[in-house]
Amino acid sequence: MSTRDVGSRLAIGLAFGSSAAVMVLELVSLRLVAPYIGLTLETNTAVIGVALAAIATGAALGGRYADAVEPRRTLGPLILIGGALVMLILPVVRWTGEALRGGGTDLVFLVLAVALFVPAALLSAVTPMVTKLRLSTLAQTGTVVGRLSAYATVGGIAGTVLTGFVFVSEVPVSTILLALGGLLVVSGAVLTVVLRGARAAAKPVALALIGATLTLVAPRPCEVETAYHCARVVADQNRESGRTLYLDQLRHSYVDLNDPTYLEFAYIRNFAAAINGTWPDNRRLDALHIGGGGLTMPRYLTATRPGSHNKVYEIDGAVVELDKKELGVRTGPELDISVRDGRLGVRAEATDSDDVIIMDAFSGVSVPWHLTTRELVADIRRVLRPDGVYLVNVIDFGGLAFAKAEIATLQAEFPHVAVVAREDELAGQSGGNFVLVASDRPIDEQAIAERLAPGMRVQGELADFVGEAPVLTDDYAPVDQLLTPYSS
Repeated sequence: MSTRDVGSRLAIGLAFGSSAAVMVLELVSLRLVAPYIGLTLETNTAVIGVALAAIATGAALGGRYADAVEPRRTLGPLILIGGALVMLILPVVRWTGEALRGGGTDLVFLVLAVALFVPAALLSAVTPMVTKLRLSTLAQTGTVVGRLSAYATVGGIAGTVLTGFVFVSEVPVSTILLALGGLLVVSGAVLTVVLRGARAAAKPVALALIGATLTLVAPRPCEVETAYHCARVVADQNRESGRTLYLDQLRHSYVDLNDPTYLEFAYIRNFAAAINGTWPDNRRLDALHIGGGGLTMPRYLTATRPGSHNKVYEIDGAVVELDKKELGVRTGPELDISVRDGRLGVRAEATDSDDVIIMDAFSGVSVPWHLTTRELVADIRRVLRPDGVYLVNVIDFGGLAFAKAEIATLQAEFPHVAVVAREDELAGQSGGNFVLVASDRPIDEQAIAERLAPGMRVQGELADFVGEAPVLTDDYAPVDQLLTPYSS
């Protein structure tokens, strides 16, 4: 066989493109599975592990198969079948996820792992097969192997960068998978026809058409696929003007379009109790919100404390647009929204500029680790006025290891820290939302308690509750590992 069958430029293109496709698959798979099993460090690690296992398996078997069977016969069908299987990933995962919504997360991940592993392994076999085709003498082995390996690595980098910075932020996951699968199918079909004839391409093309059709009719759990979340707004059947914002599989915010003082979630009512127990009801406040969601608290403060100024840092611009479209949000003198990472936003704030800072930013059930550390808390304290209050929403279950560590972290910077939660949660008998209150001035626990719902309690003596919990720092903040897996 002549190397003219697969020229140098085509070989480079195949190595580059197949590796790029694998990395696109890996990153899109993380987005695809998030609505059903959440997006945590463990989820990221597991998906990356599956992708790396597929790459290793494909490279090993591809090299072995290239020595046993003429690569010219298998190269085109390999890409063609890989593309067809890419088109099946979305419908398989989404139908499984919808069937098991609210449970069965292990099975959902297993389905994703299999659906990702097979096409990723097939595509990873392309580079060793192309390498075999390009080798004509042993004297050029190092040059050929090194060049194609380098271009394959560059392809992986390109796939990663384009997916993270462009694809996910611009188009839905379903479109990415359809486009990627279609491109692979077309490329594989052309290569198969050129190297083997049209008949060899017929069955894989039929499989690709089936996958594309199933993708188009598969369930769509999102109203909007953002760069970070699968987002949707759901009307409350029991309250005509009530709306719930879902980010991935979790309820993140509840808004009453007609009554901004109506607070559905208990932790939001605890926020309000902490604020109203700290300042007179008629005092205007300068409030900084880290995490926007449905902007429930900015609405509440605007309605109950006229003249207050709310500044919001929300990293997900598509969520802000959904708020404006579905939840009637309007920016103006009382509401300033910046699409920006919360930590960078706090760093840019002037010293002694805010009365209250509310941390309500989440990735799944976890506060992003860089928003939990002592260094961030120290910057929060800098931005707060001397009589200011820092409020943090923490979700934890089981042994409450994360909640205790975050309290210990606040105590490392603030002289006064209290926790608002249900009595059974503070007793360690169950988990849920804990509202942490930190300040340089003594916390008026009695005033806050008077405004809490029955069953809620504020606790300022926390030595026994916190125990030997570690202080979280930029150097050590294993937030996902401290959290007990969420169950409802």
